[in-house]
Amino acid sequence: MTVAAQLQITVRDTRHSTVLESTIRRKLASLEKLQPRITAFHVTLEALNHHHRKGGQFCVKLHVKVPGAEILITRDHDRDIYIALRDACQAARRQLIEHAERGQGSDGAVRSRCQRVTNAGVPELE
Repeated sequence: MTVAAQLQITVRDTRHSTVLESTIRRKLASLEKLQPRITAFHVTLEALNHHHRKGGQFCVKLHVKVPGAEILITRDHDRDIYIALRDACQAARRQLIEHAERGQGSDGAVRSRCQRVTNAGVPELE
């Protein structure tokens, strides 16, 4: 079973769009290539309406389940939900690699799927 069947998208206080959903599915496919043992993926997208609050106007939360761990990521951005989504997926990618390197993932196969790691610490797939 692929994670796409276990993908859950929750949208709060903003409009759901097919473009945004397509972007989420594409990013999930990239993470799934990196770590095929992902069992569930929940994305929450929120538009924050707290003008007096310091922080982002858009919030993306990722909940990624793999055998032996649950990865929780939250990223805010003040203008663009796509940037918050990108940043959250990059953080999830790093944590999936760390999980695999600790021997709790797919026996190091995750790192071997990466061609190189950029200066920001984000692996690029072959």
